[in-house]
Amino acid sequence: MESTSPFYSLVPEVKYSPPWQDLSIIGIAGSSGSGKTSVAMEIVKSLNLPWVVILVMDSFYKTLTPEEHSKAHANEYDFDCPESIDFDLLVDTLKDLKQGKKAHIPVYSFADHQRQTQTTTLYSPRVLILEGILALHDPRILNLLDVKIFVEADMDVCLGRRVLRDVRERGRDIEGIIKQWFTFVKPSYTRFVEPQRQISDIIIPRGIENITAIDMVVKHIQRKLQDKSEKHTEALRKLGLLAAKVELPANVHVMPSTPQFVGMNTVLQDPATEHVDFVFYFDRLASILIEKALDMTTYVQTTVETPQGNKYMGLNPKGAVSAVAILRGGSCLETALKRTIPDCITGRLLIQTDENSCEPELHYLKLPPQLEEHSMVMLLDPQMASGGAALMAVRVLIDHGVQEDKIVFVTCAAGETGIKRLVAVFPKISVIVGRIESDGEPRWMEKRYFGC
Repeated sequence: MESTSPFYSLVPEVKYSPPWQDLSIIGIAGSSGSGKTSVAMEIVKSLNLPWVVILVMDSFYKTLTPEEHSKAHANEYDFDCPESIDFDLLVDTLKDLKQGKKAHIPVYSFADHQRQTQTTTLYSPRVLILEGILALHDPRILNLLDVKIFVEADMDVCLGRRVLRDVRERGRDIEGIIKQWFTFVKPSYTRFVEPQRQISDIIIPRGIENITAIDMVVKHIQRKLQDKSEKHTEALRKLGLLAAKVELPANVHVMPSTPQFVGMNTVLQDPATEHVDFVFYFDRLASILIEKALDMTTYVQTTVETPQGNKYMGLNPKGAVSAVAILRGGSCLETALKRTIPDCITGRLLIQTDENSCEPELHYLKLPPQLEEHSMVMLLDPQMASGGAALMAVRVLIDHGVQEDKIVFVTCAAGETGIKRLVAVFPKISVIVGRIESDGEPRWMEKRYFGC
């Protein structure tokens, strides 16, 4: 009977929570035309961060029956009552985002009065602003909100703004707008919208003109983000300390130090190496790493007929093999990837580490379609130091449906603590590493490869 690896026995339950898990949700309610959207956009502008998004409740209007559809085109359907909103879907969407999961946001056409077949994918926001006339109506949503805001304005002003908006943006005629206002909008404000004022944390009269109130909201969000950032950085530090105490497990494959491999690394490490030679030997070394990674995929037996008419019992990959490059460094490995697997499907992740907090930040995401169905997904990064970016990248793949045991992380050089931290959290992935380097070594390979 085999003994249990000390790695697994010492680190049985290690988890990694990305910065966008438990995101902050800000609810902004108010009358139609009160300036909710302007307030939300001013908050986004003031925060000036790439991971703050506005989710408009209008996207969650229910799909209408043919009879309701006819009423809507005749301006006789009430879009301002709670029954018009699919609150169950909205609550489920907010819960998924709160847990750091990917969500599919409906697309609603105001011209057709119908929800469209396509959806918009939303993933990894750290702050979400829920904006709508009934944003504070459902108790289930209130339990998810960090800040509740009510924007108020004179109803005559609201009507004027609604007329301008609906004529310009939604193709409505003025007569229909006025009819809908007095039939549905104004009565719904008294019955459903105005009571939300009493449960709000902040009331913003005059909308975007109230700079003081908006600044107060922005500062609250900034404090919360800073607190989360510090906790995330501290969690990474503790994970590194824990992982440093254990040995590398069997799923980490360090390339053997053969004379050929050491020779190529010698050329790459030498500052006197010309750029063209550096690129040549880097591509050659990277090809060996990717070839090793292909041993991790699943193969099925197949029979082919040779040119001599003989039967050859061979192997084919069980499914599609894809690769995701962690930008910008991961692009260095793509030349070798295409030489090894010419038709390989590729994706991109841009993860940068904040210079002040040392926290990894996800800035860009473009993954191949049906990635979760591929037999293996290689994650490419030429160098790994602390492992923070790698942790985040693997988390992104898993959140998009890729099974952990189908992920192979490929790197030319990595710090030992970074590798241990990665496989402590994700023990089922495979790691292919060219050589182990010191933990604090700065990234330099992509600079030499690209010449800048």
